[in-house]
Amino acid sequence: MTEAPPPASPGPAPHPGRPDPVRRLTVLYDERCPLCVHLGGWLQRQRQLVPLDLVPAGSARARRRFPELDHAATLREITVVGDAGQVYREAAAWIVCLWALAKYRSRAHWLTTPAGRPFVRGTVLAAARYRSMAVPPCAPGSTACATPPGWAWSPR
Repeated sequence: MTEAPPPASPGPAPHPGRPDPVRRLTVLYDERCPLCVHLGGWLQRQRQLVPLDLVPAGSARARRRFPELDHAATLREITVVGDAGQVYREAAAWIVCLWALAKYRSRAHWLTTPAGRPFVRGTVLAAARYRSMAVPPCAPGSTACATPPGWAWSPR
């Protein structure tokens, strides 16, 4: 007969001088960007070791949850916020998203090495280039933004 496992604890106790462990991540993404929306859907379909919440950047929901963030900046670049207040931007945001996924955690670790860094930089630059062509800039607070043909958008 096997023993029942001990009851689950809320997690390891924090250690003085060590950062809090990440237990949940919020991904702030540009909902006007087809690539961003596609990648958000892909993230949601993956098995997650750390739960990911996707929230449109600059939305009322994002502003309520994270009033201290520069929300105009979150519309320019992917931003990920950890449950203990950690903020990841640009390449670090992409890497932490992969780190949260069961299938890609080891790849995320590799991407932080000297061998992986050039790959991350190239991928982030390619994504930014695509995004700049797919989503025309919109001034913060603007009531009318240019949109790609076939798209309808209005500010929140």
